[in-house]
Amino acid sequence: MPLMPKRVKHRKVQKGCRKGYATAGTSLAFGEYGLKALDRGWLKNTQIEACRVAVNRHMKRRGKLWIRPFPDKPITKKPIETRMGKGKGDTVSWVVVVKPGIILLEIGGVREPLAREALRIAAAKIGIPTRFVTRGIRG
Repeated sequence: MPLMPKRVKHRKVQKGCRKGYATAGTSLAFGEYGLKALDRGWLKNTQIEACRVAVNRHMKRRGKLWIRPFPDKPITKKPIETRMGKGKGDTVSWVVVVKPGIILLEIGGVREPLAREALRIAAAKIGIPTRFVTRGIRG
């Protein structure tokens, strides 16, 4: 079952603005290692799920994974070969707006080489440039 809200105030929303930098969620809160976004964009619920599966497969159920952002923005699309007009299309997927500096994933309970490789695999599933961060001086 894909990540999506149980209920929302509005079924359809406008595209919105992606400018600016993240002000909250910019430091590690749960794990020792994390994946920080360096650019802005939309992260789809399917991309988050692909990251989760890839990281858990690589870590072989050792350690713990925290997924920080949650997709709460509906994306709509009109059916193909449909004429213009007749209102906004139906919801096809859910996204989260990612701004530079936000922590996307966190890992704890494993050694750094395993966490680094797992997050490198996860970063390949995301279409946004990211950086590996650790808790402490280098974070």
